[in-house]
Amino acid sequence: MKRRITGPPVVIEGNTLDADAHLLLTLAKTRPLPSHSTDPQSLAAARANLTRTAIMMGGRPAQVRTEEISVSGADGPLRARLYVPTADSGALLAYFHGGGWVQGGIESHDAPCRLLAETSGARVISVDYRLSPEFAFPTPVDDAYAAYQDIVDHAEEFGADPTRIAVGGDSAGGHLSATVALRARDDGKTPPAAQLLIYPATDFHEKAPSRTTFGEGFFLTEANMNFYESSFLGKDADRLDPLVSPLRAPDVAGLPPAIVITAGFDPLRDEGEAYAARLRDNGVHVTDRRYPGFIHGFVNVLGPSAGSRAAVAEIGGMLRALLSRPTKFPAPYPPADRREALG
Repeated sequence: MKRRITGPPVVIEGNTLDADAHLLLTLAKTRPLPSHSTDPQSLAAARANLTRTAIMMGGRPAQVRTEEISVSGADGPLRARLYVPTADSGALLAYFHGGGWVQGGIESHDAPCRLLAETSGARVISVDYRLSPEFAFPTPVDDAYAAYQDIVDHAEEFGADPTRIAVGGDSAGGHLSATVALRARDDGKTPPAAQLLIYPATDFHEKAPSRTTFGEGFFLTEANMNFYESSFLGKDADRLDPLVSPLRAPDVAGLPPAIVITAGFDPLRDEGEAYAARLRDNGVHVTDRRYPGFIHGFVNVLGPSAGSRAAVAEIGGMLRALLSRPTKFPAPYPPADRREALG
């Protein structure tokens, strides 16, 4: 029945587009979306539409206990939501939502956070960092780092084991999670026990082939990406700055174990996989998984897609395994003598 609506399967580079994803993309063509613009009214409409659609697509969320809380951002408190799983392991995931640094929030990512909490056994704190273009780089990066530090400093208040606190997120949130791990390492702070990077943006310096191959027709378009990029980076950001492009960091050794998730029909696929390869080549433990038939944003379509539900549950299982025991933190990185040499 799905094929009668969508037409023949789409096969690119040996990957076949998932039937549910194909159906959703076909139906989406019948519904015009708000235009991307920095005009306040248009921006508000686009944000509201994304949240409304994500809630609708989230389906029947996992029933975990939640609590509205706040955590410290770079310039003051940020709204956050704590998710407590039924079988609480004592681990915790600081989660940063996707949405191109421009859209998204706690409500848009409520369903995946619930399912990740339930399947990983980890508490999840979803952080409402400030959005661009009102707050361009480095504000979202600074907010994510400050929130992570606050969660580590107050781990016991959040009911978490301070040695099992991970960072994670999808898309823009995957980017923010990678920057938190890099920054904690370079500052000699307590590193995350793990980093969960779901189709992360990692490179603003050079466009990988998948950005062109899947730049039209697969939900995240080239026009979307250009708007998100200009909104987030503003006029002055250095594209080679590791906090802008983690893939371009001079050194990625000594980072926490990583789970890197990509989708076969995602413009961000190649840069996510390039980051996973670079981490592995530098001695970082990496669990990477490409979901070949999926598109960008699949963690938000848990209602209509059984495949997406199974994938997020599997990701939760990966995280459970990685956080099953306290992390033995390495010596501060880089070593003290190197930090002095670097100034």
